[in-house]
Amino acid sequence: MTAAPIVPTLKTPRGRSTTPNEGRTASLLLSPTFLVLALVILYPLLSAVYQSLFSAESGLDEQGFVVEGDVFVGLRNYLDIFAGSESGRFYNALWNTSFFTFVSVALETVIGVAFAVAMNRAFRGRGFLRAAVLVPWAIPTAVSGLLWRWVFQSNGIVNTLTGTQVLWTAEGFASQVAVITAEVWKTAPFIGLLVLAGMQIIPEEVYEAAKLDGANAWKQFWSITLPMVRPALLVAVLFRMLDSLRMFDLPFVLIGPRKESVETLSILAWESSNQLEYGTASAFSIILLLYVAAIAFVFIKLLGADVVGSGAERKQRKARPAAAKGVSR
Repeated sequence: MTAAPIVPTLKTPRGRSTTPNEGRTASLLLSPTFLVLALVILYPLLSAVYQSLFSAESGLDEQGFVVEGDVFVGLRNYLDIFAGSESGRFYNALWNTSFFTFVSVALETVIGVAFAVAMNRAFRGRGFLRAAVLVPWAIPTAVSGLLWRWVFQSNGIVNTLTGTQVLWTAEGFASQVAVITAEVWKTAPFIGLLVLAGMQIIPEEVYEAAKLDGANAWKQFWSITLPMVRPALLVAVLFRMLDSLRMFDLPFVLIGPRKESVETLSILAWESSNQLEYGTASAFSIILLLYVAAIAFVFIKLLGADVVGSGAERKQRKARPAAAKGVSR
């Protein structure tokens, strides 16, 4: 009798053995997903990079007729953005984008965590509070912008309640405050819901042990709640930062285009494409993409945001004894 052939096995990260046939089957099953991702992500990205190397120009041919078309200009579109005659507008939009992102996300984090702590407590009307918190997040951004535009009108609710005549939807710092207020109102519930989901898996026994050790509510929050919801909180903050960096519809609807104080990189890209300058618009888009990727990379490296979620359970297991030890002190 001949011995049966030995089929090599592979070890997965979880320690389960798989055969090469299973790996090929898994790749075959995932191939439609990869194909869709390539069509909706990879192809538009490569097309934008290619388009950013061209510029729409017009001239006269040998017969004196006007000829229009795309001309290969290399990196000239990027050089014009950074050092051209309109570079000041680009740097202003870059500053506005960064300012809106970091200020609004910071406020959303504080308010969202406060929402999560309030919704996690057992009290009458908790279900109504959770439903009410969801309402701003469920409203489309364009509708939210129209709503806040009505609120911030010269004869709107804000000026009526404060007794002032501030032009919130014109120019200047007031328009920036209006955009940040509307952004925080709409998206703070997103962070609150993700933090609440992280708080739901914290064992009640940990809090009971902390109470027996004499820890007050603030000590419990700082030593138990915050360390154990840290993975969910970091992921929520990262997602909000990536979303805020491409802010377009809220300042566009609330304040309007061509407003220097609220102009963002996405608005610049839209205006360039609206003027049929597709090469410049693509260059703006690629710059914004690289900026977003750099912010995400720095955020993950410095704060260790577990985007994939593979280490969330491991971090929580490590945080539980550390949190209990910190409370006992």
